[in-house]
Amino acid sequence: MSGTALAVFAERFPIAGGFTISRGSKTEAEVVTVQLSQDGKTGWGECVPYARYGERIDQTIGAITALEMEIAGGLTRLQLQSRLPPGAARNGLDCAMWDLEAKLAGRSVADLLGRSTPAEIVTAFTISLDTPQRMAAAAAKAEQWSLLKLKLGGEGDIERLMAVRRAVPNKRIIVDANEAWSAHNLPENLDACQRTRIELVEQPLPADQDQILADIVSPVAICADESAHVGSGLARIEARYQAINIKLDKTGGLTEALALMAVARGQGMKVMLGCMVCTSLSIEPLTLLAADADWCDLDGPFLLERDRPGGFDCVDGRLVVDSGKLWGISS
Repeated sequence: MSGTALAVFAERFPIAGGFTISRGSKTEAEVVTVQLSQDGKTGWGECVPYARYGERIDQTIGAITALEMEIAGGLTRLQLQSRLPPGAARNGLDCAMWDLEAKLAGRSVADLLGRSTPAEIVTAFTISLDTPQRMAAAAAKAEQWSLLKLKLGGEGDIERLMAVRRAVPNKRIIVDANEAWSAHNLPENLDACQRTRIELVEQPLPADQDQILADIVSPVAICADESAHVGSGLARIEARYQAINIKLDKTGGLTEALALMAVARGQGMKVMLGCMVCTSLSIEPLTLLAADADWCDLDGPFLLERDRPGGFDCVDGRLVVDSGKLWGISS
């Protein structure tokens, strides 16, 4: 991609009603947008720096901008994998490179990869951490969504589980503790998940304390999020988890996400596709992996007050893939 021009900038999108997890609350999604332009074509990428991994908006923009001369000189997508570590900055650039490559070739990214995407994707809809009563009310209000994801926070989680299940007795539910549980409350919380028919428990323990998961037999499948970033790290955790959450902002883009999916499947692990609170531009690359995923949690754009123009439509709790016009298409 010799002669490629780079532009990178921050954007903010208000969240509808706010978003709360065990680490805190926010009212807007802060994203970094990447543009790569060459021969009249522009490739786009979006990433979401995450404080949990020591990332900031300014630091991410700086890491991308530092490669401007290399990008202009022809830095390739494969070379990028060793120039930046896994994380938000590499994700923004990697996805923009895929998009530009497709447009310069006059083909879609799906065509370049020889992959197909489903027409619709059942995605989880996230219920923010709150009191049991408010979470139950929010779950009951989410009528169009067949799959809910509950954000949990440690103390009071059993009451939250019970209240939500009473409110929506027939919904499919997965939960995410965001590292908020402990070795002390893990057994009773997992038991409550089994009793309330939870399909999946995401990252119950802090990533640096999850070794005890290898010594328990959980009645519910446990999914690694903060503990799983790239394919080379799966051997260390495969005895602890039955599933992994693949997020582009962790893997550092679609290139590594494809490799991680292959490694996970080779090790017999189930896969969830996940996202930060983001626009449809962040989600479109993940649709290329959706056919191979067991769960999809791609509701980032549907948590916003407004998405980017050209973003996804949602019909009856399903993301309509062909409605996305922001990334990966041939023109």
